[in-house]
Amino acid sequence: MNAITRIAAAQASGPAFPEARRERRRYRTIWVSDIHLGTRGCNAAMLIDFLDSTDSETMYLVGDIIDGWRLKRSWYWPSAHNDIVWRVMKRAKRGTRVVFIPGNHDEMFRQFAGLTFGGIEIRRNAIHETADGRRLMVTHGDEFDTVVMCHRWLAFAGDAAYELLMRMNVVINTVRQWFDLPYWSLSKHAKHKVKNAVEFISRFEEAVAHDAGERGVDGVVCGHIHTAEIRQFGEIVYYNDGDWVEGCTALVEHFDGRMEVLHWADEIAARRQTATAMAA
Repeated sequence: MNAITRIAAAQASGPAFPEARRERRRYRTIWVSDIHLGTRGCNAAMLIDFLDSTDSETMYLVGDIIDGWRLKRSWYWPSAHNDIVWRVMKRAKRGTRVVFIPGNHDEMFRQFAGLTFGGIEIRRNAIHETADGRRLMVTHGDEFDTVVMCHRWLAFAGDAAYELLMRMNVVINTVRQWFDLPYWSLSKHAKHKVKNAVEFISRFEEAVAHDAGERGVDGVVCGHIHTAEIRQFGEIVYYNDGDWVEGCTALVEHFDGRMEVLHWADEIAARRQTATAMAA
């Protein structure tokens, strides 16, 4: 049984973690990417909290939602990962437009581009029009990564090293929870300290923005590099919605067209601080 069949079969049952009963923030649009379901590095609990706290008219899943590379090597699919898929499908059923743009890690879904499954549209890319009339290209972004496109063996080697780093990240944050410390990403910290990684991110952002300009749009939304950002390149605005492995971020559009990156670890920490202050 392949990964797609096994995941579909898992949806027959209800969620292991019921939806939280709390008031949800409403947005016009939400973008999330690089969740990497099927890996131990996925911050499933934090993403479930996000999904139970927000709602939108449209949601874009901007690639690497399911990590097919990892699932081919070994099957890892805890109930929390199933619950995330269940929550997204429930949004589609209750009227949210859900658009899935597969990335390089879930490229097995690209063969279904143009089709709709369970109310979820599968596209290779999309054009989103904001409330204030701007046209944004939405794409995962791996086509701008020369390592993935031209040196696939190196991409797989880097993925194995990244998996090791994420295992260390899980251990570190388990210990931090014992001491009631907030979430902290080892891999994100290391990436910002390495000069070559910083230079790669900058070149990637420039390449994506340049391509958007060539296509005549006003901006671009992507994922892939696990670095949330809003950055201006001339007349083009570059948006990256980040990830749910390192930064735990999402990009949202307010009803007036204003765009914002939500850092959900900070949101949870602020909520806990408020609850503690109210209980005191």
